[in-house]
Amino acid sequence: MVKLPEIAVAVMAPGAYILGMAMGKKKRRQESMWVATSELPKSPGHPFYERLNGILEEAGFDRFAEKRCERFYAGQLGRPSLLPGRYFRLLLLGYFEGLDSERGIAWRAADSLVVRSFLSLGLDERGPDHSTISRTRRLIDVETHREVFGWVL
Repeated sequence: MVKLPEIAVAVMAPGAYILGMAMGKKKRRQESMWVATSELPKSPGHPFYERLNGILEEAGFDRFAEKRCERFYAGQLGRPSLLPGRYFRLLLLGYFEGLDSERGIAWRAADSLVVRSFLSLGLDERGPDHSTISRTRRLIDVETHREVFGWVL
């Protein structure tokens, strides 16, 4: 029988405890399955993105981008595409935040509620994948990019 130090031993009856320190373990709490959007925390957002989005919407940016890019999109073929207005907003986001990769832009779009609002992404929608951004960039020609960004300026 192993003799325990007296300090560390309490009465050893069924259900008794050993005195001393025990390593705590991080308890995982189960997240709620459903959260009402009215209960989500609200932040004032980023005034730049809110103002830019207001200007773009007021000027009809999405309709303009869709009109310029419609020849690059198939009517009913394949999986759903990245909307032209959202695609160009993603590129603007990369420019404004100094993100030089599609992975960085996709990560930022998935990470920030302000950016999700700028991109008109709902809370239940997944952000665009970096490969989708890259593929869209390759499909739309340089002249169309110039035309859309010139319009924004």
